[in-house]
Amino acid sequence: MPSEAARPRSDGISLAPRRLKPISIFPRKPAMPYQQITVNVNDAVAERLADALMEHGALSAAIEDAYAGTQNEQAIFGEPGMPAEQIWQQSKVIALFGEHDEAAAIIQIAAQECGLKDLAYTGETIEDQDWVRLTQSQFDPIRISDRLWITPSWHEVPEGSAVNLRLDPGLAFGTGSHPTTRLCLKWLDTQLKNGESVLDYGCGSGILTIAALKLGAGFAVGVDIDEQAVRAGKDNAEQNNVDAQFFLPDGLPQGQFDVVVANILANPLRMLGEMLAARTKQGGRIVLSGLLDEQAEELGGIYSQWFDLDPAETEEGWARLSGTKR
Repeated sequence: MPSEAARPRSDGISLAPRRLKPISIFPRKPAMPYQQITVNVNDAVAERLADALMEHGALSAAIEDAYAGTQNEQAIFGEPGMPAEQIWQQSKVIALFGEHDEAAAIIQIAAQECGLKDLAYTGETIEDQDWVRLTQSQFDPIRISDRLWITPSWHEVPEGSAVNLRLDPGLAFGTGSHPTTRLCLKWLDTQLKNGESVLDYGCGSGILTIAALKLGAGFAVGVDIDEQAVRAGKDNAEQNNVDAQFFLPDGLPQGQFDVVVANILANPLRMLGEMLAARTKQGGRIVLSGLLDEQAEELGGIYSQWFDLDPAETEEGWARLSGTKR
């Protein structure tokens, strides 16, 4: 997981930057087709406007970066030491209304409540469709290597002789689509030895814990600060028929591991170095990701207190560090 730099991460974890902040995920009543209204506002009023639109009849409302997908995109990261609630300086509120709702009147009322005058907006018609099928169509199997694939449950396995992880997009980070996850999966695919014990610290969906077991680990444990991630990990392990264990940090049993993987944000990695080193056996190995490539040197300097580090591996601006404990 990344740190403070302005580069987005989009496949979702509790500590990841937000590209979308949902106020309500699903419409409260059926309507075909829908009216979708987009309003550009600043950070001082975006959340109040979204809430007001919902209160006066919008079926859903979401807040996005007004510059998403451009060089001016503003990444937001929920790292320790940063404000828990952040929002983009220039945002757009996207509201969904029923076909016959008085969207213009609702927008005017909501704008007045927020102290906004002459609020400009754009609108378009969104035809009703099979939203589940549409969502599923956006997630194809992901090839990590010749022998390792990440495959959603609704897809046929693309390579029957490969190691296939059955994993669906969910509330916890880790579907294999982000470079940080792929960098860790590639390390496990090429470097993990049969029978080794693995600690996945900041496990999200449990993808690395599960992958480790399917690639030959003798024992694998996932840890996350988010209870939803712990539940997601257990569900995903069951779906993949592996015996993985998942804990909140306080519940992690004592002991050391042959391999410690931490795909988390830069600030936590700065603070957790001593603890992660203590969890790694002498001669064991550590894998760190979630770093921007320009952060690798700094984090390498911290972890070199305990580990002999290999040169950083990078992908699409992200970095992975690995090394052996002295």
